[in-house]
Amino acid sequence: MGHFVTPTVGTFVVWDYVVFAGLFFISSGIGVFFAISERRKKVSSSDFLAGGRQLSCGPVALSLTASFMSAVTVLGAPSDVHRYGASFILFIIAYILVVFFTAEMFVPVFYRSGITSTYEYLELRFSRPVRVAATLIYIVQTILYTGVVVYAPALALNQVTGFDLWGSVFSTGIVCTFYCTLGGLKAVVWTDAFQMIVMVTGFLTILIQGTLVNGGFSNVWERAERGGRLQILDFDIDPLRRHTFWTLAIGGTFTWLGIYGVNQSTIQRCISCKSEKQAKMALYLNLVGLIVIVGCAVFSGLIMYAYYMNCDPLAAGFVSAPDQIMPYFVMEVLGNLPGLPGLFVACAFSGTLSTVAASINALATVTYEDFVKSCFRNLSDKLGTWICKGLCIVFGVACTSMAIAASRMGGVVQAALSIHGMCGGPMLGLFSLGILFPWINWKGAASGLLVGISLSFWVGIGAFIYPAPTVKALPLFLNTSGCMLINETFKASTVAPIVEINRPVLADTFYSLSYLYYSAIGWVATIITGLLITQLTGRVRGEDVKPVLIRPVCNLFCFWSQKYKETCWCGVQHDQEIIDSYENNICSNGVPMKQDEHDLESTGHQNPAKMRPGFNPEENSYTNKGFSQVTHF
Repeated sequence: MGHFVTPTVGTFVVWDYVVFAGLFFISSGIGVFFAISERRKKVSSSDFLAGGRQLSCGPVALSLTASFMSAVTVLGAPSDVHRYGASFILFIIAYILVVFFTAEMFVPVFYRSGITSTYEYLELRFSRPVRVAATLIYIVQTILYTGVVVYAPALALNQVTGFDLWGSVFSTGIVCTFYCTLGGLKAVVWTDAFQMIVMVTGFLTILIQGTLVNGGFSNVWERAERGGRLQILDFDIDPLRRHTFWTLAIGGTFTWLGIYGVNQSTIQRCISCKSEKQAKMALYLNLVGLIVIVGCAVFSGLIMYAYYMNCDPLAAGFVSAPDQIMPYFVMEVLGNLPGLPGLFVACAFSGTLSTVAASINALATVTYEDFVKSCFRNLSDKLGTWICKGLCIVFGVACTSMAIAASRMGGVVQAALSIHGMCGGPMLGLFSLGILFPWINWKGAASGLLVGISLSFWVGIGAFIYPAPTVKALPLFLNTSGCMLINETFKASTVAPIVEINRPVLADTFYSLSYLYYSAIGWVATIITGLLITQLTGRVRGEDVKPVLIRPVCNLFCFWSQKYKETCWCGVQHDQEIIDSYENNICSNGVPMKQDEHDLESTGHQNPAKMRPGFNPEENSYTNKGFSQVTHF
């Protein structure tokens, strides 16, 4: 039997390490810059954790995009396209819906309520036990997820490029902790903005060189079409199918809405903007960034397939895992160009750095706001800031330690990555109950969260133990006929799939659901349980719910009738909020605003926003300045 002659793959040279080190050096430098620039100011914990609530939409948009396009995406999305086709591009539909709902439904409530921790809303709306439970779930899932996000791509790059595994893991943890601790959220946001530029530059380098080695764009497109990689639209409604139009559009919306709409990391940066209008603009600009990154990832996958059309490295055994295909391709086509492989690694680790830094900052924020401030109510600004810095160090160590633990978890790494999705749906359901259903009580909310989490983990763990049959995943054909052999022509062997006789009944039904539906299952279970338990234990009177905590989405559908709108408000006194807000309106310097008779007469119920605290007529939006004075109840 002959053996494969593997293609010659380059290795890292000095210039590659220089480029990669530059990423860490500049990221650390941004943290040092903000530490020096803020050293003479009286920085409070809010300034440190929320950037003084005076950030603009541009850097926040870049930061949001960079944070949620981790190295798992940089390495995983192209390999997914290479293996399953370009249907991954349909995630753009989900992103559009996610950004719209986040900007128009969730952000206005969080922004106007003046909170710093997302979970503070749950205490204002329900009770402290609900807030504490949600915070603890968030802390555990984020540490698990962040540790794996650090380790998994570092392992893939190490096995293909020879890049030092533990050197990259520890340098990531140390650098992220360093600039988070020194510069707070401002450093995180501006470093993310820089890392986003690095990610796009790395992708463009791969796209340009990859297109050239394939003989041009037309060749890439023709080969991808011949290989079935351009069959994007599949309207099969079977929920067991891995990727169809419905799983990507609907399941993807629930999955990403759990990450974007109610995730502390996202909301924290939105409320750090100087106005609600700026926060919404940041989200919509971030949507452009998401579309660009996904487009780059999808086309990178098509380029890889076109290049390996006749000799696929995964099928031929040149690489051992799908996430190694991208670095293998980069080393093969860019290995003879000093510095460019280093740029790709910098691109991958930019995703890692931004995700880890955002997680560390968010973990420090929820711990300080939800636990430390509740126990010690009279902390000085200076002490509060130092505690926040200490928490950044603690969680930086925790996330790095989790990355070390991930190296010994084996197949559990996949389960740890799924935890983010399994927790996102129930969390989304919990906040949806509070924001959309004014009559839900705390018992319904807590019960809904418990049932939603239980059901999500049931299906997620079941799918991990009993993987879905590959017939539902429909991987596309990978060719090895062009691989060169010595002495003998290679003959592909077909191994009969192992059939488990004792698979439970649910293994091929409930456990085989597309992973994108995990969040949807958790959301539905949380909503239904919350509504039922509330009905059994007694509804909350609408008059007892603060209007700022509810988003009256019914106004969109009943805009023609004030009567129907008030009926759908379920007793919540939105009109009373207008009157109270006018009477208590405070301008940014703390002096009561002068009542303008013309505004009072012309506004009435026609333009209530104009009379609410925190409203800035120049921006036609709410601002953070002075708003916290009237928002905590």
